[in-house]
Amino acid sequence: MGSPGSSNFPIAASIGLSGPISTGGPSEFDVIKTRELEKFLTDAGLYESHEEAIKREEVLGRLNQIVKTWVKNISRAKGFNEQVVQQANAKIFTFGSYRLGVHGPGADIDTLCVGPKHASRNEDFFGELYRMLSEMPDVQELHAVPDAHVPVMMFKFNGVSIDLLYANVSLWIIPEDLDVSQDIILQNVDDQTVRSLNGCRVTDRILRLVPNIQTFRTTLRCVRLWAKKRGVYSNVTGFLGGINWALLVARICQLYPNALSSMLVSRFFRVYNLWRWPNPVMLCPIEEGSLGLSFWDPRRNYKDRLHLMPIITPAYPCMNSSYNVSTSTLRVMMEEFRRGNETCEAIEANKGSWAVLFESFTFFEAYKNYLQIDIAAETDNQLRNWKGWVKSRIRLLTLKVERDTGGVLQCHPHPGDFSDKSKPFNQNYFMGLRRKEDANPQEGVQFDIRMTVEDFKRDVYAYSFWEPTMWIHVSHVKRKDIPSFVFPGGVRLSHSARNSTESRSSLKSCGSNSPQADVMSRKKRKQDVLTKGASNTESSSTSVCSNGATLSDQTLADKQFKSDFCDTTCNNSCPGSISGHDRNVAGFGMSSIGPSRSSPASTVPLVTEKPITEQSSVLIVGHESTVKINDEVVQCVELKSEVQHDDQAEETKSLDFFSAIPAGAATKTGSPFAKNQQNGDLEEIEPLEPTAVTAVSTAAQPPAQKPLIRFSFTSLAKAGN
Repeated sequence: MGSPGSSNFPIAASIGLSGPISTGGPSEFDVIKTRELEKFLTDAGLYESHEEAIKREEVLGRLNQIVKTWVKNISRAKGFNEQVVQQANAKIFTFGSYRLGVHGPGADIDTLCVGPKHASRNEDFFGELYRMLSEMPDVQELHAVPDAHVPVMMFKFNGVSIDLLYANVSLWIIPEDLDVSQDIILQNVDDQTVRSLNGCRVTDRILRLVPNIQTFRTTLRCVRLWAKKRGVYSNVTGFLGGINWALLVARICQLYPNALSSMLVSRFFRVYNLWRWPNPVMLCPIEEGSLGLSFWDPRRNYKDRLHLMPIITPAYPCMNSSYNVSTSTLRVMMEEFRRGNETCEAIEANKGSWAVLFESFTFFEAYKNYLQIDIAAETDNQLRNWKGWVKSRIRLLTLKVERDTGGVLQCHPHPGDFSDKSKPFNQNYFMGLRRKEDANPQEGVQFDIRMTVEDFKRDVYAYSFWEPTMWIHVSHVKRKDIPSFVFPGGVRLSHSARNSTESRSSLKSCGSNSPQADVMSRKKRKQDVLTKGASNTESSSTSVCSNGATLSDQTLADKQFKSDFCDTTCNNSCPGSISGHDRNVAGFGMSSIGPSRSSPASTVPLVTEKPITEQSSVLIVGHESTVKINDEVVQCVELKSEVQHDDQAEETKSLDFFSAIPAGAATKTGSPFAKNQQNGDLEEIEPLEPTAVTAVSTAAQPPAQKPLIRFSFTSLAKAGN
């Protein structure tokens, strides 16, 4: 590698949308910290053994032979002559974490079977190939999902988990040297085939667009481990999945092409802590292509304008890979980016360790109120199908709660599932609840999400393969009543241990402030943020990039980073400070929504004071504009943002209580939330004691619930208290 920081360190060529922020090589400190980081990853068991690697290769080889036999069988059954049968071929490709080289022990292998045009998806792939696999003794837990957005067949082959997609391309014969990265492969295929091919195409393109594959892999392993520990690794529940994190890491590698993994991890949190969403993250310019396929373009597509955290895939057709992100989950991730940035700054100052960064988030100690979603079925196979469907719908409950409460009530879905061993064929999911911090509470005022829960359950029961033995029940549970089976070993933390758990934003191991000083610091920082939110000007020196990031001296480790980050992320179009309305990132400039705000460090646990991601629904209208920078007029396409105000949604921001009433109780229909005074015909039982959020299942009758449930968010405990 040469001497760290020496002048002969290779300077990588510009890759991606813009030049790098820094081309400097690593210092001796970076080398030491990288070795510590690699040792931590090894000790954490993130690398598979040599024996397991060989086993995976053998399984892929056998699977490749199986699909070749399958395609010959169906070619013969369709009446093709023997010569065509002998030439018939199918081929297995890998993508995802295995193809990127960041998979760990026991991880799934994402695979794609590419077959000829006469081998259909429904009849041949989910029919004949499914039958062949089901008859093999080495194949267990075979499960097909033909109606998914990306149809998939899941199974274990000799103990190795496989997710198998299918793409029948417009070729009669599949050559052994087929290159799926060529755009011609997408010609004359349906949308499901395009989506199935996209996994391989995106993975291969990422590996071509990073300057150093080895440092990319180590950094991505770190970020994946961190995301799983902090509970933000799950695309299906509204956070980010493997491909999303890979794209974010790849962009950092482009900005720091010669950095080692320790510095890349630190810069990962620094950059995304400052990022002003919904400005997109892109590895390369968007290609319009020649096949006429739809691609991500908020100037033309209305739905693309509604995406909160666009992370754009680099392969044609370029799409937003993170369309599942909601306002609530974006806020959680921004809090985690901030915590990660604070931790890395402490590590760089030799005041922290890597272990702090990867501490698990204590989800069941973080909130005072939770929704518990219980599902059940009659058999193991039914439960496997049912829970896959329900988990894919949970993110809709988050969106519905946000919609029906005007964004006042925010949700934090747990990405995992739980089960009580004493109840067979049952599964449980949990969602933390909190009131939006800057909403003004008023005692005695409630809003009702009963209709929201019922709406969610109707969506769930719309499952195509629903059976009467499948049911779902949604209830409210307080923190002290969380069932013990969700805790490791079935043992709940003691009260003293609960009080000592670290919060999302507070890094207690990195500071020595007293509790009194910490409280004063919280109040002062909150007041600072409120002051900044009320004014378009900030007292500190602040530069605004065209990507929307506000960079202040208080939030940056050094002034050089502020200048470099501004120059680079603005595509070298703003050398210093420009107007907040003149934003142009990679051809998709977005005007600021509300006043520009920096992202100050804070010790307030869990709930951020004024997150930069908070916004109303946005309507963006494309138009041509010019930006004048240092007497140079630059032509750009700007996406004008306008905030649509909903009077009813604004009114609900002052609401403090949340109630849910069983479906059998009488209530006034219409608005999804109503004041308690409007429900005079309801008897209020135990008004100060939160009970359950209930919704009666059409498939099974849950235990009787109390008629009116009220619980307050004004006394929401912070994590760690």
